[in-house]
Amino acid sequence: MLPTLRATLPYTLAVAVIVYVIFHFMNPDISAATSVVIGVLVCGIFAPTLRDVLHANSTHQSNSEVVAEEFTGDSATLYVGNLPYRANEEAVQQLFESQGIVLNVRLMKDRQTGRRRGFGFVEVAAKDAEKMINALNDSEFQERTLKVREAKDRQDQ
Repeated sequence: MLPTLRATLPYTLAVAVIVYVIFHFMNPDISAATSVVIGVLVCGIFAPTLRDVLHANSTHQSNSEVVAEEFTGDSATLYVGNLPYRANEEAVQQLFESQGIVLNVRLMKDRQTGRRRGFGFVEVAAKDAEKMINALNDSEFQERTLKVREAKDRQDQ
């Protein structure tokens, strides 16, 4: 089941029942089937929108997101190699956030195909860099063994 559908399904069903009850008892001329269809149509638009509005208004942020937004100290860039091609920035960020403050994640893509190349760079708080290297180098991530090192400065050609 898709994550969006899974997240909105309880809201959709609850609002569908409410709309069914309102239409069925307020206007007995409408058949039960028509009330259900109206309820589902209204909920297909209303429930996901309501969930998005409530989710956007909630102040729920992970502690590391709040810290990263306020972080002003030194940073270090880590090279991450042997990444699975299906890994995305969010998954890599969550992996590294378990060890400390993550400021930025960049996964490299092939210029011609747009596919990920299996490596990237993670900008982290300098104080957490060594801990992340020790914890995540040679660790398993999505069935691949990661290589994590401090990134070298780019050589201009």
